[in-house]
Amino acid sequence: MKKFLVILILAVLGFHLFAAFSGLGFGVTRFEKGVKDFYLEKTVSELHVANTVTSIVVNFRGFDTLGEVTVLFLAVSAMGGILYKRRHHAGDRSVLFSSSSIVRSGSKLLFPAIILLGVYIFIHGHLSPGGGFQGGAIIATGFLLMLIAYENFSVSHNTLSYIESFAGIFFVVIGLLGFMNGGTFLQNFLPAGILNNLFSGGVIGIIYVMVGFKVAAELTGLIYTILHEKD
Repeated sequence: MKKFLVILILAVLGFHLFAAFSGLGFGVTRFEKGVKDFYLEKTVSELHVANTVTSIVVNFRGFDTLGEVTVLFLAVSAMGGILYKRRHHAGDRSVLFSSSSIVRSGSKLLFPAIILLGVYIFIHGHLSPGGGFQGGAIIATGFLLMLIAYENFSVSHNTLSYIESFAGIFFVVIGLLGFMNGGTFLQNFLPAGILNNLFSGGVIGIIYVMVGFKVAAELTGLIYTILHEKD
């Protein structure tokens, strides 16, 4: 009976997926005019954003981005909860590599540059390729380098929690402000500025900064927890 129900559900799901995809009408002629033209036109004329992908991710489909950040938060929280009781104390790492003085010196030299690069990428996400997710991942990589190179290097989970919480709350607050200004959730309610200027795009640049801090804090906390897992 269970197999029959599974097969029936899969058959119904497959039928509707096939009907949806067959109705798209793949081909150049079908999509000569449509959503893509709206995105390309409004990105420059109204939002004054040089990176069209950023305008789509943060503005036109900003609610999806909020969902993606929420999924990342839930995944990191679940992983941290599973490994929390299996952690060593600070300084005792089960996966610590044996690093030489050259590696430690090189890590100390590269760490500020890596952090600066990550910050640059998510601050300029509306002007050039990159954004909050990419910049946050780069920052977490810098902390990973220091955790591997230095046995006594540690990060404060309380600080990471504050950063992650503030970034997530501020993201939602910006969305609500767009709604309260007579628009929709996450609607751009600030002046768009001048195209290719750092202070342009309204709330888009601000949202990407919040995403960058949130992703950096979550990934750094997850890395720190994994490196302190007991064998």
